[in-house]
Amino acid sequence: MWNPDLSTPSMVSEPITGYAIGTKAHGLVEVLVDCPGTQALFTYNVPERLSIRAGDILSVPLGGQIVGGIAIRFVDRLPDGLSIDKIKDIDDVVASGLFKANYWQWLTQIADYYYTPLIQVIKVALPPGLLTRSQRRIRACISESDSIDDSSSGIFLSHIAKQILDLLNSHPARNYSWQHIQKQVPQARRGLRELLDRKLVESYLESGKTQHPKLQKAVILTSELVDSDLNDRQRKVVEILKQHHGELWQSDLLKLIDTKSSAILKTIADKGYIAIVNKEKLRSEQELGIFQQEQAKVLTSDQAVALETINQLSGFAQVLLHGVTGSGKTEVYLQAIEQILSQSRSVLVLVPEIGLTPQLTDRFRSRFGDKVCVYHSALSDGERYDTWRQMLTPTSQIIIGTRSAIFAPLPNLGLIILDEEHDSSFKQDQPAPTYQTRDIAKWRAQLESCPLILGSATPSLETWVNVTTNQPSTYYLSLPTRVQSRPLPPVEIVDMRQELQQGNRSIFSRPLAQALRQMQANKQQGILFIHRRGHSTFVSCRSCGYVCECPNCDVSLAYHQPGAAEHAQLRCHYCNHCQPQPRKCPECDSAYFKFFGSGTQKIVEELDREFPQLKCLRFDSDTTRTKGAHRQILTAFVRGEADLLVGTQMLTKGLDLPQVTLVGVIAADGLLHLSDYRAAERTFQTLTQVAGRSGRGDEAGKVIIQTYNPEHPVLAAVTKHDYAAFINAELPERQVLDYPPYGKLILLRFSSLDAAAVEQTVTEIGVALNDAAISGHYEVLGPAPATVMRVSNRYRWQIMLKYLANGTATLPDWELLRTRCSNVVKMTIDVDPQNFL
Repeated sequence: MWNPDLSTPSMVSEPITGYAIGTKAHGLVEVLVDCPGTQALFTYNVPERLSIRAGDILSVPLGGQIVGGIAIRFVDRLPDGLSIDKIKDIDDVVASGLFKANYWQWLTQIADYYYTPLIQVIKVALPPGLLTRSQRRIRACISESDSIDDSSSGIFLSHIAKQILDLLNSHPARNYSWQHIQKQVPQARRGLRELLDRKLVESYLESGKTQHPKLQKAVILTSELVDSDLNDRQRKVVEILKQHHGELWQSDLLKLIDTKSSAILKTIADKGYIAIVNKEKLRSEQELGIFQQEQAKVLTSDQAVALETINQLSGFAQVLLHGVTGSGKTEVYLQAIEQILSQSRSVLVLVPEIGLTPQLTDRFRSRFGDKVCVYHSALSDGERYDTWRQMLTPTSQIIIGTRSAIFAPLPNLGLIILDEEHDSSFKQDQPAPTYQTRDIAKWRAQLESCPLILGSATPSLETWVNVTTNQPSTYYLSLPTRVQSRPLPPVEIVDMRQELQQGNRSIFSRPLAQALRQMQANKQQGILFIHRRGHSTFVSCRSCGYVCECPNCDVSLAYHQPGAAEHAQLRCHYCNHCQPQPRKCPECDSAYFKFFGSGTQKIVEELDREFPQLKCLRFDSDTTRTKGAHRQILTAFVRGEADLLVGTQMLTKGLDLPQVTLVGVIAADGLLHLSDYRAAERTFQTLTQVAGRSGRGDEAGKVIIQTYNPEHPVLAAVTKHDYAAFINAELPERQVLDYPPYGKLILLRFSSLDAAAVEQTVTEIGVALNDAAISGHYEVLGPAPATVMRVSNRYRWQIMLKYLANGTATLPDWELLRTRCSNVVKMTIDVDPQNFL
């Protein structure tokens, strides 16, 4: 049981740089508030009932609501022109002593680099429920069935007011947040004033939901001397408590004595033998694995050299651990971590996908037991809150998580590891800050004076150039062979043009079909990879050519095959709009629809038809939506409950499945031809990684890649597992065009519900940027519509800035650019973008 107190001296962090030192029980303090559109500091009074330290998280009144804020510094006098009667009292202290000096410096560095308000960075760094704010909501006072536009009633509404009222009545509770209404209805403020004046809606504040520790009854043994006043059953309770070190949760104790009533415990407590108290119980992810103690493995000579180099590092260093798939990078991590823990320091391990955490966590817990904690967005708010607070303790621990775990507030951080560092999931697209985990991890390691290990079989080109060009404090460590000298699997490229010419119209080529039959005959397992989920890419009428499109986005709807007792669904993969598959064409009334393209569902359907004896499991974002689904699917596959695992990119990200001997890539072309300068890099990484899932055990593996473009140089490099050949071809092309890693990019995204307004705004800003481009030493690409112009009814445009990474560019004044945006146009700044859709 854990019973921390965040107010104890051991929890108090050192003062933040630039903060006033000490604590005050009254006086004036400047607070950075969570208020969109402002970075100003607001002055508040500290009431005598509160004791506040710079860096505390507060709740404060602002504009008729309660918002979150951070205490920045104490002041001795009021701002000019402000009288004492205008100063409001701080409402409460939410949390105290959280930020130490270098952590605060790091958050500020992130805010500056990504052109993001500091309070927005702080909100990303904190767990849900700490920086809460009350929310303004609007509720309809008139139902949809009531007449509101009738000449006899004398009530006439503007078009905007009607839109707001229709939106409110579409919600079961007939209310929405004011922020949501503004996003959905252009110029909503005018319509709201009209509705409020007519008393057709009401405005109210909803308090923010603050997380609190979870309390549970615990039974504590207070006397081991048993007297004659206890009967046999009561004596048994005392004996059970002795066997469990004198303390148990009440619920667990009642199970052990086989009763649901706590009356027996109350009787024993009244006699003075036990105490029943409320204690905090940490909410943590419920792991299903059974963790048997695992000993360190004997290292290969390459692993031993890598480990020795890492263990000798002192202070900051950036290490690229470049190992082929199956070369034992994880074992190097584990043995490096062992030394860090022996120094009473903590370790942060980041993985790109939530699906990786169960497998990695099981292995880490087998080695390090309860020192391992998990932190990612799939945890409940309460679990994230408790895990985050546990990180504040000075005990050595290991945190495993996805990109958000980089903000873990570990006080004695000794090592940061990014596994599969090349993966695009380490880049945050929204909300701001749009950080690249690899870069901010480097900044944090520098401030913490600890090593950063970047592990990958296919390093990003940025990491490769940075580490191999003699940058200070960088190390390149290679693991060129698999453990136990296992061979890398041979890769066969199948030309699907020839398959079609020879009459094969199946999704599966003849070599892949033969490999599937052989796999089953040998009682082995395999993986089939396709880059799309769902059943079919789009649905079209065979009579008139009508395509079912999303009403909110400029994309076709994907067909999703129904499950048991469900109807077929058409789903948008951008806004998640769903609608039933129509029985007849909405345009010509024809009943003849054709499904185009393939996704994971269709692959499983075709497998059931052509190979009914094979058992399949799907592993994609549709089948892993529920909590614990990643673990359940992988556990079932490891136990041999299925022959094939069919999935998307989730399969490529570091899974270790030794029993897999066959990997099939259904269609490589969808990756090769994306409209992105990184398409070749991502294709090489994805195909090399998924190929690496094969042959990791005692039996040799095989990889079959189906394509309509077998001559592509990327496929040639994948066939040979040749990273050097790939980068030798790719880097010169990047350098000629000044694309990363040789140049820098900033993507300006503009969106609005008003198509004309966003186009006018982006055109004006484009002219202004082009006028300043020559003197600023940057190039302007655009403005241009986004690849998918409309998403969730917002029209989207983009402007790209490209400049050399040598620091000579003079970039625009971003705040001045923001002032050129009307109040219906939103501008976001994506530094070092990776997603251009």
